[in-house]
Formats: sequence, C-alpha cells, structure tokens
Amino acid sequence: MESLTTDAGEWLKTARQRLTGVEHPGLEAQLILGSVLNRSRAALLAHPEQSLTLAQLEQLERLLTRRVNGEPLPYLLGHWEFFGLDLAVTPAVLIPRPETELLVEEALGWLKHHPNRRRAADVGIGSGAISAALATHLVDLRICATDQSRPALRVAQENMRRLGLIDRVSLVEMDLLSACSGPFDLVCANLPYIPSKMLASLEVARSEPAAALDGGADGLRLIERLLADQQRWLAAGGLMLFEIEAGQGQSAPTLARKILPSAKVDLLLDLAGLPRLLRIAN
Repeated sequence: MESLTTDAGEWLKTARQRLTGVEHPGLEAQLILGSVLNRSRAALLAHPEQSLTLAQLEQLERLLTRRVNGEPLPYLLGHWEFFGLDLAVTPAVLIPRPETELLVEEALGWLKHHPNRRRAADVGIGSGAISAALATHLVDLRICATDQSRPALRVAQENMRRLGLIDRVSLVEMDLLSACSGPFDLVCANLPYIPSKMLASLEVARSEPAAALDGGADGLRLIERLLADQQRWLAAGGLMLFEIEAGQGQSAPTLARKILPSAKVDLLLDLAGLPRLLRIAN
C-alpha cells in the first residue's frame, strides 16, 4: 500500500509498472481503476488528479495483486465484451473470445437468408455469449441453450436477464442435447475441444474451468457424440456450427464426413487464418 498514492494518475503509472508481464499494461490498469471508480477510461484520463480513498486503494491493491499473480482480467472485472455486448463472467465459465464471433457471424448470416428458420440450439452455453448475440440481433429467434454445469447456467441466466432475453432463450441443464427432441433449424456448439494432453501446457487451463476445455484424447469426443445423435433433433435442411481447435483442421471435417457422408461439410478460417469453424449443412 505504501507504494501507491492517492492520485489516480500516479496509481495508473505505478500499476503499469507492476503489470509489465501482461500484453497491454496501460489498458489493463485503466480498466481495473475504472471498475473500482465506476468511471470510463476517457473520464479517468481526463481527470488524473482525482483522489482515491483508502477503501478504494485497498480494493485496487487486491485486484492488482490478483492480476499480477496471473488471474485473468475479465474475472477480476466480473464482465467482458463479446459481439458488442457486455457479459457477466465468473471463473465458472470460459472467457468469451473474439474467435467465437466467427460462429455468431456465420449463424446470423444463415438465419437472415432463411427467415422461416427460427428454432435454434446452443450446446455448451457457458456464459451465454453465443445465445445472447444471436437473440439480440434476431428478435424472432427462439433458442434452447444447454449446459451440464449448473454454475455456468447461473451466469448465463444473469446475462439473459440483464439483456432482456430470458423469454427467448430457454436454459436447460443437460448433457449435450440428450433431453431435447427438436427439431432445430440451427445448432451451435462451442464445446470443450482441447486434446487432454495439451491442457497442461496451456495458460488458459490454469485459471479457466477444465471441464469447459477438455475435449478428450483428440479433442473431438463431444463433437463426435453430438454428430452421432443429429438425426434425432436436426431439422431437414438444418445447419450445425462447431468451433474447433486450430490443429483440428483435418481431423474435424474427416470425422464429420465419416458420420454424415451425405452432408455438406466446410471449414472456415478465423482472422488469423487458422481453422476455427466446422460448418455442416444437412
């Protein structure tokens, strides 16, 4: 505490120095300070002379120490942006990532070209990022969103409540779509897809829920199970979208074609040029 001053500008300077191990120390310091003061970044930068109370300094020190020790920033802030939406996040769910916006964009594009297709499922909902984005942009869309993690569903429920989507996104605790008969026109899934042997070497696995990351030996265990069951709940002419790991650019399409030899299977790349989305048209 003695290293911190009661001046916002000086606190930001000190915090940047302590956050040298992160990619954007200045930005993160501003976000942490803004969360405590409930002020925008612009307001903080415009008034660096703002004094900080002892209680605020103590709260800032706790947050800064947690960040320096490696805890992800979104968990400290309690929220994160995805597809223009501010979503609540906790350590019970994965942090929404920009790569997943590709799935949302593809889903929205397909739905807008198929105006009579408005029954969707979101499998492994987590924070509810995908469902929230889809339902926000298409007011006539109805989504059955599933997860087998009750703590994750609580986070998703809070996000749907805050965004006014609770009547259009039904949250159900279940394994994949085991208790759903459909039929669904669109099925989106950001399931655990990291091969088990890779987890120990990934930074993300140290702080985010392992159950939301571990996809089994090849990372495709849950995707395979869901594909094998698709005849029961996918509507004729429907679409399935699966986010995948970059190393599954060959194995994921091969698996899909093996299980569904008559389906149209495509692989979409993310902005980094890496395999990211498995697209299967029935």
